[in-house]
Formats: sequence, structure tokens, C-alpha cells
Amino acid sequence: MYSMDIRFTESPPSTIGVEWELPLVDLSTGDLAPRAPAVIAAVHERLGDRERVTEELLTNTVEVVSSVHSRVRDATSELSGIIGEVIDAAEPLDAQVMCSGTHPFAVWDQQEITPDSEHYTTLIDRTRWWGRQMLIWGVHVHVGIDDRDKALPILGAMLAYVPHLQAFTASSPFWAGIDTGYASNRALMFQQLPTGGLPPALGAWANFEEVVSDLTHTGVIDSVKDLRWDIRPSPKWGTLENRVSDGISTLHEVGAVTALVQCLVTAMSDRLDAGETLPTMQPWFIRENKWRAARYGMEAEIITNAAGDERLVTDEVHDLVQRLHPVAERLGCQQELHHLNTMIANGASYQRQLRVAQEHGGDLREVVRHLVTEFRESL
Repeated sequence: MYSMDIRFTESPPSTIGVEWELPLVDLSTGDLAPRAPAVIAAVHERLGDRERVTEELLTNTVEVVSSVHSRVRDATSELSGIIGEVIDAAEPLDAQVMCSGTHPFAVWDQQEITPDSEHYTTLIDRTRWWGRQMLIWGVHVHVGIDDRDKALPILGAMLAYVPHLQAFTASSPFWAGIDTGYASNRALMFQQLPTGGLPPALGAWANFEEVVSDLTHTGVIDSVKDLRWDIRPSPKWGTLENRVSDGISTLHEVGAVTALVQCLVTAMSDRLDAGETLPTMQPWFIRENKWRAARYGMEAEIITNAAGDERLVTDEVHDLVQRLHPVAERLGCQQELHHLNTMIANGASYQRQLRVAQEHGGDLREVVRHLVTEFRESL
């Protein structure tokens, strides 16, 4: 047994940070455009800040990173401003910005890996065919936790909400021009990586240190950031990082999902402060729920508790919004949280994409146009 001391930077509780991965597409063809290095360089020059816009695995992707905020609206407002700069920098290069979990028709083997990155080169060298397949985008929401010992109990309880987050952000029905029949093809692609997918059951911080120690010793990972779990502790930032979501297509939806994650983590933290034990579900229920949400999206019947009760995910979320309203009021994100009800009315991104494809006789270039327009209008 190898012991490892992992320091957790305690953060102001309920603070948030958002990372939003954005694909660039060619203005005329709608296919992915490998112009991220030029776009990022231009934005760095304009902003004079290298932290807010960063590279990703592929040269077709720009990642926009918010700074730390207490209120969701401040985070989305900042993201909107940064993305405006990205759009402006992409325009002279005949590139546009959109977001979804997968591109409707792009092919993985035609994409460029970001050069001069040891991290990405090592990843691809190790994962080969599956690593090259990672033509996927997501949104990561960090929530600050004020005590290291709360991180894993909250993570364990948050796993019951994987299907809610998966269904509402599902935006990857297509893969290389094919309608997969899944609301989120990305969810199932991503878990093919060695440390992708759902985290193991972890009771206390010492268990996490043990897992990281074992995986480091055996060469599975080099550091904590190589754990690509759907939900993971982020010791460097003192946060719980939610990575369940597909690439989210509009700013309003990013706000809604950020509010949901912020409210859930805060409510759970409050319960721990009150001396309660947070409920957990069997790993096989959690795994089944993730699959159902990826397959059926907003129409998924999910398992809601350890007793095995089931309910439509949209009904669950509608009630959850009401239940979390007092927490949202305290955090100042009621409007964003209640947008989840609008998402039920409007349908998720995968539903909108399928509708556009159907209306245009299956022409997936129209789906790209729809995603570009919807994204820009939401800012």
C-alpha cells in the first residue's frame, strides 16, 4: 500500500467556475475547422489574459474558462464577453463557433491533435484508436467546498443526479453523419478512456488518496488531472467538478445547469453541516441511470432512490427546481434554476437538432447552421 497526501485547497463555499469547450466550424462547409491556435493567439492579445481561453486536445476546439464567482449570472456574463472575443477572432479566419456534445457529420480521423503538448501526445500514444475518437465536447462546473471531508460524501450523493444532468444537456445524437438513436452518444464514447466514466465508490478522503496513489504507482495516471471521472474532486481548486454534461448549446442552458449544480452541492453541504448523512444509491442503479439518460434523454425513466422507485426525469427535475428554490434564492440564481422548466418546454439540444435534420430532409449542414445561430443568439 502506497500512501499519498493530497492537499485540498479549501474554497469559499458555493463559489463557482465554468469551463466550456467550443468547437470551431468552417463558414462555408460547416465542417470542423482546425483554427483554434490562431483564434486563441488573437484572443490572448486582445484580452491580455491567457487564463480565460485555452487550447484543448484538438486544434478545432477553444476552451473558455470563467474566473471564480459567487453568482451564476456573473459567471455567464463573463463567459458571454469572452466568447464575443472568440467569435470576433474567428470571423476573419472564416470560422464560426457552436457547441454540442459531438459534431453532426465531422469524421474523427481528419482532425489535428494540438501540437507541442506533452499531455495530449502522451494521452493519444496511450489510448490510440479510442483516444483519437474523442471528437467530443463538454461543460465542466466547479463548486467550491469549504472542508475537504465534505468532498467525497457530496460526490457520492451527487451521483444520483447524473441522469438529470445528462438528459438535460444531451446534445450528441449524431456521430460521423449517422443518427445514433442516442440522446448523448458522447457520454458512452467518453467512458472508453481508462479513467473516463463514473467514479468508484469513495467514502472518505483517505480512500481517494489511496486510489490516486495506486493508479499513480501502476502508471495509470501521472496526476489527479488524469482522472476523467464524470464527477471528481479538484484538490488544486478546492472544488467538486461536475463533468457529466454534453457540450451545452446556449448560454441560458449553461446558466441553468450551473445553477442546478451550485444549488445541489450547497444543499448537500448544508445537510452535512447539520449532522446529516447524505443518501447514496447502488452503483448498478447509477450506471443504469447514466445509460438511460444517454439513450432516452428527456424521455428517460430514471431510478430515483436506493429503493428502486422510478420516474420520468423531467418530472423529477420539475420538482427538484421547486425543492431547491430556497437555496437558489439565497445564492441569487432563482432565474437560472427556473430556466430548467423552460428547457423541459423547449426540448433539449438533441431534440432540436433531430427536428432540424428532419425538417431539412436529413441535411446535417442545416443542423450545424442551427447550432451556430442558436449559440450566437443566446449570447
